[in-house]
Amino acid sequence: MVLSAKHRDELNCAVAEYLKSSGYVEAFNHFVNEANVEPDKLNDKKFNGLLEKKWTSVLRLQKKVMDMEAKMSETVKEYEGGPTKKERNSDTWIPRPPERYCLTGHRMPITRVLFHPIYNVLVSASEDGSIKIWDYESGDFERTLKGHTDSVNDIAFDSSGKILASCSSDLSIRLWDFQGYDCIKTLHGHEHTVSSVSFIPSGDFIVTASRDKSIKMWEVATGYCTKTLTGHREWVRIAVISPDGQLIASGSNDHTIRVWVIATKECKVELRDHDHVVECVAWAGTHVTPHVNEAIQAEMPKAAKTEGPFIVSGSRDKTIKVFDVSTGSCIISLIGHDNWVRQVMFHPSGKFIVSCADDKTLRVWDYKNRRCTKTIHAHEHFVTCLDFHKSAPYVITGSVDQLAKVWECR
Repeated sequence: MVLSAKHRDELNCAVAEYLKSSGYVEAFNHFVNEANVEPDKLNDKKFNGLLEKKWTSVLRLQKKVMDMEAKMSETVKEYEGGPTKKERNSDTWIPRPPERYCLTGHRMPITRVLFHPIYNVLVSASEDGSIKIWDYESGDFERTLKGHTDSVNDIAFDSSGKILASCSSDLSIRLWDFQGYDCIKTLHGHEHTVSSVSFIPSGDFIVTASRDKSIKMWEVATGYCTKTLTGHREWVRIAVISPDGQLIASGSNDHTIRVWVIATKECKVELRDHDHVVECVAWAGTHVTPHVNEAIQAEMPKAAKTEGPFIVSGSRDKTIKVFDVSTGSCIISLIGHDNWVRQVMFHPSGKFIVSCADDKTLRVWDYKNRRCTKTIHAHEHFVTCLDFHKSAPYVITGSVDQLAKVWECR
């Protein structure tokens, strides 16, 4: 490597300063004479400790290069080891790093991300009080929905994708026309933060959960509250409706999951297997049932098959659990996250469970064998939410780092 005259003089001065400061007097004198170092330049303070600084900088840079090479090697293996287009099967799609798009625009942590059921857009909600719409195929920002005056905590689409529901710490629930992007109704009735919202499959009603310890059902057409369910002793974090529209599963700060019969408002079962706040609950569709039975029989070969229904939950106790609602028993427990589990759901094929947590990871679980098959270090801060597209090979995650990321599956 050829140095310019200026760089050569600076290097010589730095070496001479190092020899002098280290007490190598004889070597210093020989070097100054042989390199023709000008005495005046040796008094320049900018050379003090310069050689050591350069050396440590080189070591840090070398470490970064090695880390990048390791990540590159892992990415190449992922790419080469993945199935070809002909071999790809949606049953085995799982997200692979690196992310396809990183969506920026929110000014505070992202609380929920959600794919539209029909269009190629996703929606993100944030503590900044806004809802943003993005094209997940191009990564382009499309528009912002404003109306809430505090953190937007959850969002949900009806099955047609024509109505978006949102709930907020401003104590309100809003219904948005997703074709004209106008707020068509604002619902009031909860006495504290509204933390969860979801649609009954028919789309005629929504169900909300709140820090006021209640769960409410609202008629979409009129905006009237038609039912209130009480029983949890603390903040109700989540309330989700079963695929048949008959049951509600709720998770709470009281460490329990309750399953309610909508028609009678009765609590069908209370599940107490978690040791901390239950952050998230999701129902298993009927297509998941055979896979859950396989998982049960892998552990207990003589166990009888069960029709469920089943739910999966995540908690601040760092575990993921699968429950058989018909028996009220925990049938699978998955351990591996190093911090609060923030969202969990079944893979569209039913073969896997996908989760995200405050350990900054997105994980895919082979629950039949009770093991984590894929761990992605998804964000630089807590990963608060995720969604898996029902038919396209995409996953989205949202984080306290204010970013939403789109991950391609293969």
